[in-house]
Amino acid sequence: MVLANITTPLVGLVDTAVLGRMDAPSALAGASIGALIITQIVWICGFLRMSTTGLSAQAYGAQSKQEQAKVLYQGVFIGLLLAAVLLLLHRYIFNAGLHLSELSGEAKLAAEAYFTTRIWGLPAAMTNLALVGWMIGRHLTRQVLYIQITGNLLNAGLNIAFVYGLGWQVEGVAFATVLAEYTLMLLSILVCRRHIQGAGVERTWFSMKALKNVLSLNTSMFLRNLVLQICLAFLTLQGARYGVTAAAVNAIVLQFFALIALGLDGIAFGVEAMVGKAAGRKASAMLRTDILVGVFWSGLIACIYAFVFAIAGDSIAALLTEHHNVLNALSAYSLVIILLPLIGHWCFLFDGVAIGLTQASAMRNTMFVSAVAGFFPVWWFFKDSGNIALWYAMLSFLALRGLTLGVSIVRRYLL
Repeated sequence: MVLANITTPLVGLVDTAVLGRMDAPSALAGASIGALIITQIVWICGFLRMSTTGLSAQAYGAQSKQEQAKVLYQGVFIGLLLAAVLLLLHRYIFNAGLHLSELSGEAKLAAEAYFTTRIWGLPAAMTNLALVGWMIGRHLTRQVLYIQITGNLLNAGLNIAFVYGLGWQVEGVAFATVLAEYTLMLLSILVCRRHIQGAGVERTWFSMKALKNVLSLNTSMFLRNLVLQICLAFLTLQGARYGVTAAAVNAIVLQFFALIALGLDGIAFGVEAMVGKAAGRKASAMLRTDILVGVFWSGLIACIYAFVFAIAGDSIAALLTEHHNVLNALSAYSLVIILLPLIGHWCFLFDGVAIGLTQASAMRNTMFVSAVAGFFPVWWFFKDSGNIALWYAMLSFLALRGLTLGVSIVRRYLL
């Protein structure tokens, strides 16, 4: 899962390189906003991946092929419903995103061209959330890696072919991603079908009564994702109010956070599958062992990140920007960058445990508490310190998320 995660931002680099070499910089500016809107939609809908992973892992642990099939088909069904709703509302979503970005002229046209092409990949993107979640729960992570590599290489290759070969410009970049998403979906379907052969489909799975539990689980995880997104959006928008340099500093620190997520998310995905399988088997001893194994690996990865950032953080930052005023301002954030993995790994880890145990309400409640009692009060208390107050708030937010969710899980499952 760590390797699979690493392949995704590489495609973003290819997209940026292709767009950045077009005749006008407005292509890159506009397409980046269009891509951001789509990315945020898919990210918020990531609750479908989470819920499907937990339910799939538990069905796998219970060794029920029929229950595994039920989880898969229900997840895909909900994903397609989500896609249908989003397609109906896509014009309103785009206009809202455009209003917030304040784009105009050529950049606005580029954003619209990208978005209106890319939006037709949503049925595949939503379906992929369920399919990938199901495969992770079934411990099919090697297949996920191979599928991700195939799709991402195809995306990069089509980018170059459509833009430089056919001259499709921004639409070519978007269409390449759409085709890659449908390719990922078809490959994932082939893998999933092979692992549920012999299990029939029952019409009762798609009734409101049968879907009630899954929808409740997804609603709680959606609210959790929404609160997290509000905190991240506040950090970005409030940082912009401190000036261009502060906004640039925040963008770079967020890139460090994205690097952290590549490793810690991979560990969390593994924990989701292991813990869910133990829960499905009702094996409490196995559950405790899996959580402790997760704590060890998550802590080890976090320490490695902190060590690398301590000795090479300045060099990494220099790769991301050549502006000396930004690099000088960034020096005040060195400790924040080192503390991010050490504090943040706990919430990554316990999110994985909670997903495996399908404890969506605990994830939702602790996220609310962490935002209301951690992020916003800490920012308010330190706001006179300037932009760095936002990162004090983020550190407290991550710490409180790990603490509250960890206490909830330990009290219920380990004591």
